[in-house]
Amino acid sequence: MGLKALFLNCTLKRSPEISNTRALIDKAVRLFGEIGVESEVVRVTDYNVMFGVSSDEGEGDEWPQILEKIKACDILVIGSPIWFGVRSSVAQMVFERLDGTYEESDSDTGQFPLYGKVAGAIITGNEDGAHDVAANTLFNLTHLGCTIPPNVDSYWVGPAGPGPSYIEAGGEKHLYTNKTVRYMVHNLAFFAKLLKDNPIPTNLKELYADAVKESESSFP
Repeated sequence: MGLKALFLNCTLKRSPEISNTRALIDKAVRLFGEIGVESEVVRVTDYNVMFGVSSDEGEGDEWPQILEKIKACDILVIGSPIWFGVRSSVAQMVFERLDGTYEESDSDTGQFPLYGKVAGAIITGNEDGAHDVAANTLFNLTHLGCTIPPNVDSYWVGPAGPGPSYIEAGGEKHLYTNKTVRYMVHNLAFFAKLLKDNPIPTNLKELYADAVKESESSFP
């Protein structure tokens, strides 16, 4: 299909530790491969990503390497475990760093770098929180410019409290998760191809200028 999918695995673990989130990501990678979509998986903790809200926090910051991969992909999937009912601190840091892309808008249209990309979410954990993680993650992605197709979150959640997670609990056989990961992959691929062939024409710079005029006219 000529499309590239990028998965950001926001596990708290560093390689080579086994990641339950990566296990579900790998299933999506396989499904993408079956329909001709190339995939790359980045484990964020394997990079020295500094705290901040810009695209480059200076010497030693390896976020720019990840950001270049994000800008080059057609499909962006955020993978996160659930900790204390919310997404991981690594996933939160990713969004804080993506805030810097607002300052890199296109000079003609004002569109942000993530315009023209579709996005989804993969979540694993052994307690409640999957809906919260998906809701906030997908909402943040659309604000950054991504298009969010229908049914693009796939998750596995085990019993509340400590216990076996996706791999140990046999999550690979869970019907709901296997269904949603297929929905996610096919909808992301379809909409990514649609956007590639039909770029979003919205000129944010013109609309902002128009909004400024109306806002100024409302004050005496």
